[in-house]
Amino acid sequence: MSINEVQDEVIAEFNDFDDWMDRYQLLIDLGNEQEPLDDKYKTEQNLIEGCQSRVWLQADEENGRIVFQAESDALIVKGIISLLIKVLSGHTPDEILNADLYFIDKIGLKEHLSPTRSNGLLSMVKQMRMYALAFKAKSTND
Repeated sequence: MSINEVQDEVIAEFNDFDDWMDRYQLLIDLGNEQEPLDDKYKTEQNLIEGCQSRVWLQADEENGRIVFQAESDALIVKGIISLLIKVLSGHTPDEILNADLYFIDKIGLKEHLSPTRSNGLLSMVKQMRMYALAFKAKSTND
């Protein structure tokens, strides 16, 4: 499934709820469904800077595609990173770098987050793109 197809699915899922309390609950549920991150990945190096809560992001390359895993100590933030993983994980570095993440605006995520959480969201996206850039550079040099 393409990144845009996954984004459209996410938008449809969030559009089922009119109330933002229900949407926050959906985010929390998404975070709770995520596999816990192995403790060996909970390192300073994997912490995302710019997030108020602690968010660890691990990226691995499998057959030319990037697989992300993450965890956060905050429920809503864990849901946000779960959404980003759902959309971006399993795609090539180029697909990730070229993706227009329109679902963030379409589901009203940015406008319903506090400024610090909104900055954290941007930091998560930036970090995922940095990993994509690094894996792309690595594959070019191999």
